[in-house]
Amino acid sequence: MTTTYTITLKNCAFFARHGLHDAEEFLGQRFFVDAELDVQPLRPLSDDAIESTVDYGVAFQEIEKIVTGQRRYLIEALAQEIATVLCARFPQISRARITVRKPNAPVPGVLDHVQVTVDHAV
Repeated sequence: MTTTYTITLKNCAFFARHGLHDAEEFLGQRFFVDAELDVQPLRPLSDDAIESTVDYGVAFQEIEKIVTGQRRYLIEALAQEIATVLCARFPQISRARITVRKPNAPVPGVLDHVQVTVDHAV
């Protein structure tokens, strides 16, 4: 019998400077990230060992490094990089579904946020 489960990091908030426009780089804004990680543990969960699963504190730090690091023009590219890095860092992850929300997207209208979701399977 194989056990799989999902770890979700919801609404992780970071200040960063992503976007196409110079003003977005200059002013910056908050970005919000959700990470849904499908996990196949390396050892039985009954072992109760962090080494068999994804340390979500470390996963958060990886997301933070990416979001607050190099500027991306597209939040699609940002979401893809997060998914790729998390899957490489944690071989237990079989699928990473990453959502990036940009509340202050420069669009000519009123909206709550723009959101992109990337689904990355290993």
